[in-house]
Amino acid sequence: MNDLSNEHTTTSGVPIEPSYGPLDGDVFDPSADLAAAGDFPFTRGIHADMYRGRLWTMRQYAGFGTAENTNRRFRYLLDAGQTGLSVAFDLPTQMGLDSDDPMATGEVGRVGVAIDSLEDMDALFDQIPLDGVSTSMTINSTASILLALYVALADERGISRERLSGTVQNDILKEFVARGTYIYPVEPSLRLVTDVLAYCGSDVPRWNSISISGYHMREAGATAAQELAFTLANARAYVRRAIGAGLDIEAFAPRLSFFFAAHNDLFEEVAKFRAARRIWARLMADEFGASVRSCRLRFHTQTAGSTLTAQQPLNNVVRVTVQALAAVLGGTQSLHTNGYDEALALPSEEAARLALRTQQVLAEESGVAVTADPLGGSYYIEALTSELERVARGYLDRIEELSDAGDAITFMADEIHAAAYRHQLEVESGERRIVGVNVFEQSGAAPDLESPSYDELETAQKNRLARVRAQRDDAVVEGCLAGVAEVAAGSGNLMPSIIEAVKVRATVGEISGVLKDCWGRYQPS
Repeated sequence: MNDLSNEHTTTSGVPIEPSYGPLDGDVFDPSADLAAAGDFPFTRGIHADMYRGRLWTMRQYAGFGTAENTNRRFRYLLDAGQTGLSVAFDLPTQMGLDSDDPMATGEVGRVGVAIDSLEDMDALFDQIPLDGVSTSMTINSTASILLALYVALADERGISRERLSGTVQNDILKEFVARGTYIYPVEPSLRLVTDVLAYCGSDVPRWNSISISGYHMREAGATAAQELAFTLANARAYVRRAIGAGLDIEAFAPRLSFFFAAHNDLFEEVAKFRAARRIWARLMADEFGASVRSCRLRFHTQTAGSTLTAQQPLNNVVRVTVQALAAVLGGTQSLHTNGYDEALALPSEEAARLALRTQQVLAEESGVAVTADPLGGSYYIEALTSELERVARGYLDRIEELSDAGDAITFMADEIHAAAYRHQLEVESGERRIVGVNVFEQSGAAPDLESPSYDELETAQKNRLARVRAQRDDAVVEGCLAGVAEVAAGSGNLMPSIIEAVKVRATVGEISGVLKDCWGRYQPS
């Protein structure tokens, strides 16, 4: 058993007192700190009635193998009651490589779906109405190309761009900091981000043109406070870039969205989400003079893949439930819950269904959705919210001293690496207890889970790509690729030329190759 008399801290190093109450000092001022949900600075939520008006979107992340494989999983989840789609792409697609590129060998379809051309996008959304479902795409370096494919597919199906809704992650700074699926140098990468923001504002008004992600930094080992601070620092950098490119803040800021992780420390996670809204609202108002509408922080949450264990995998059901509860108590707008078997393999249909049912039980049976910010006013929650805000603002100030998030990539990466190292030492020493890993262990091998034949999937994907290349007009393709290169060498918005290129069946790898030829590759220092 843990000795609860010992000193305890959160993952962010915030000391936790044995109890909290009104005599513990100025923990919070209800009149100043507890503005109603829906009121600035939105600590208690961005809507007055929160989930009474509309439940969070239940958006299960899925993608593996070919477009047909993933389409079957999408339709299975929609039939089970999922209310939004979330696409995982394989590593070659994320890195701008076609499936027949030698560098893609062995990676096609493994960590997500392989998308090379408009033919793949059509198969991915077969029998799924693009104007009837919201689609999130976790893609960054090639975000402009994947969004172009989605828009082109809508055009070919006769669906108005104004009726499309969803999100493209399009958050390149966190790739440089923590994840590594970058292609181009920092400055042209940021230009692509801004091009997508501007294009969505004019042509796809219901689309969230960026999802600034703390999730991947948290998965790399960041603390809750680091996740909060570095996400908002990156977001501030994007806003500055967009304004510098001549965009009106009121035209793009209301469509900014965020993506956070939910970990096991229930109360720290709830406080983190509350602090995120408050910091962002005040930052947008104070630095940019944004309207109240543009100060609302809307976010998607995913439960923490890094906390799932291969040992005793059914324990992950409990972890995911606690994490999902934190997200809902913290006021998330959409949620993905991980499958209990994801530490072993791609989630099985059974695990994916149970993960979705976890959200549905919380929504329908637990009572957490009937009132906004049910933990608001708790002395502990309010103290944690204020402390996380204080620690996060310290990081934000340090990044400002370095000029901007774009200039603080090494600083943020070093801080995350140090936090990850401390966490691992705590696990190995037993100071941080993980049930089934270093306490309450159980002998026996992990269960054997079935995996698809990736060699067969890769062959099928290459065959389809070969058919696309054989059936298109190469001269027209080359002309469109030359048009992309011309815009890339200038200062115009790249989205229209990329859309034209994908319509004539130029591939993800070909378009990315043109941009690499123009801009070069990012070389980490």
